[in-house]
Amino acid sequence: MAIEAQEIEELIRARFPQARITITDLAGDGNHWAAEVIDESFRGLNRVQQQRAVYAALKDKMAGSNGALHALALTTKAPD
Repeated sequence: MAIEAQEIEELIRARFPQARITITDLAGDGNHWAAEVIDESFRGLNRVQQQRAVYAALKDKMAGSNGALHALALTTKAPD
């Protein structure tokens, strides 16, 4: 079952309400996504810590083969 870009953004925004979030459907199939999340809360964290925080917001949707979100290329950073 495919997931919509808006749902991915809403899940991330629930955890990072002030973030700049860009969601891109990489394959046009609703299964392969890219997300860029820019948030002040990432300042001082390394990339792994930043990405773990975003994945935690999505964990129910990425739960193994039953999850609606199968592939997510994630870019995270603090604002410049």
